[in-house]
Amino acid sequence: MPTPRHHLNRQRRRQAQALADQPTPAPKPRTPVGLLTEPDAESGPGLRRRPPVGSARGTAGAPESTADRPATPHPAAAARTAKDGPRPRHPAPLVILCLLTLLLGGFAGWAHSRAGELRDDPARGNTALTDLARTSEIKGQTAAAVAALFSYDHADTGPFERAGKTLLTGKAVAQHRTLFAGVLAQAARQKTVITTTVTDSAVEWIDGDRARVLVYADQSSVSTAGTGKTGSGKQKPKPKAQDQGVYAGAMFALDVVHRDGRWLVENIDTFGR
Repeated sequence: MPTPRHHLNRQRRRQAQALADQPTPAPKPRTPVGLLTEPDAESGPGLRRRPPVGSARGTAGAPESTADRPATPHPAAAARTAKDGPRPRHPAPLVILCLLTLLLGGFAGWAHSRAGELRDDPARGNTALTDLARTSEIKGQTAAAVAALFSYDHADTGPFERAGKTLLTGKAVAQHRTLFAGVLAQAARQKTVITTTVTDSAVEWIDGDRARVLVYADQSSVSTAGTGKTGSGKQKPKPKAQDQGVYAGAMFALDVVHRDGRWLVENIDTFGR
């Protein structure tokens, strides 16, 4: 007598045999879901193939998607484009570029002209404004020359004569002689002593080896001659000389030139005095 287990196994084999004997159903065709399909041979060139029934676009009465329609321009716009041709570019960028070119050209011309004026300006080329060492050298030598040229002692004329020979050049030689002509004519009789001291000076300009110096000086002129008369009419010196002095300030300009390592006076300008 078969056991329940054998009965259960026999039943399972029968079910498996029945399933194996049944025919396999044909697979259902899949519906394409693409947005665009290949053109059908029957529909001719340029026509789209109708999507199969059951797809997202194959439902009867459903409107065709606007994405599948070809972009067709409006008839009025197409006619206007064909008539007028391509639209011209706006000329505004070209006009702006031309204006900028003219402005830059004008500025370049003005800058060149201004630079030339500055180079030609004497004040711009004045070394006295930039070369402080040379300016100080000129002031020092000019002050010493003025003290020697415009000071005179009747008792010792050697320094005055040496200054006239070594510190003067050009027309300054005759100018210096003219200035001291009256003093030298009366110097021995009046026993004149002239002392000149520079109180201030300024270099007006320096141009290479030439310069112009403004000089401010204090000058004193003292006469030490003193005589008297006795009752008999005879003259004899007084026990004590009577000093008669004149003190004044002077302002003049000197044109100096650099030669052999020193600055010589070549012109004396007393401003018409």
